[in-house]
Amino acid sequence: MKKAIGLVVVMMLVAIMVGTYIKNQIESGKAISERAVSYEMDLNKEGLEKGQLAPDFTLQTLSGESLTLSEFKGKKVVLNFWATWCPPCKEEMPHLQEFYEEYGEEDNVEIIGLNFTYRDGSIEKVQQFVDSYDLTFPIALIEEAGVDQRYQVLTIPSTFMIDSNGRIQHHIVGPLDQKALREYVASLE
Repeated sequence: MKKAIGLVVVMMLVAIMVGTYIKNQIESGKAISERAVSYEMDLNKEGLEKGQLAPDFTLQTLSGESLTLSEFKGKKVVLNFWATWCPPCKEEMPHLQEFYEEYGEEDNVEIIGLNFTYRDGSIEKVQQFVDSYDLTFPIALIEEAGVDQRYQVLTIPSTFMIDSNGRIQHHIVGPLDQKALREYVASLE
């Protein structure tokens, strides 16, 4: 009799342990699933993390047109923040232009230059710079702080590589040459 009672107690304890283990596994699976859903939702928000949607904006271009980032969905975008007084920006500009001419169409990529106009002093100064480098890609004017702050740009040049789905894939601080541009763009969808 004592053995039977002892066996029943042991079996009950084993059943409780197995039940607790199964319950913990189910809860753990739910937590993993919830984290995956949360991560998925984070990717559908605008943000600066890899895979997040690039923060949208609308700015005036040097040619007086309105430029909205989201309108470039379906194309790869090289979003380059720069200023006329920035030596590394001056070093980078010929590479951006050469890449744009040589691979823009072939690689389905658009280069958008975002000029810190509110720090450059005047649109005329920006136009002179663009003319001196024979730049043909769109130049959008940041005439007041805002877009630069949304992108948390503290150092220029600063470039964001955005895939054809409008998601940020790379953020590069410092000048790029044509080889680096080609490699980064090739890694985009």
